[in-house]
Amino acid sequence: QVQLVESGGGLVQAGGSLRLSCTASLRTFDRYVMGWFRQAPGKEREFVAAISRSGGRTYYADSVKGRFTVFRDNAKNTVSLQMNSLKPEDTAAYFCAAGRPIAAELRSHNVDYWGQGTQVTVSS
Repeated sequence: QVQLVESGGGLVQAGGSLRLSCTASLRTFDRYVMGWFRQAPGKEREFVAAISRSGGRTYYADSVKGRFTVFRDNAKNTVSLQMNSLKPEDTAAYFCAAGRPIAAELRSHNVDYWGQGTQVTVSS
């Protein structure tokens, strides 16, 4: 059974930083595009960031460009999201995701596996 387990969420003040991590029990981890999505209360789940299979290419939502960085370690089956300059509007549950489209096209509808989510709350 495939599991994606996130960690690293929490409460932080505006302007602060957090790092989320996700460990995947995928035997062929390096064949999956990995990404992060988030969902705020009452809103749809939205794309945040994606990283290609090799880690050589990354993609971000406009709202997080320049503040968030996604990276992966294929030897450890992990993907992480470094979040800097956090804003109250970044408050959401963050979900790790694995899929097999090209990284630029990772969206909710083509995700194969989801993590359980980790809460990030940014206070003003």
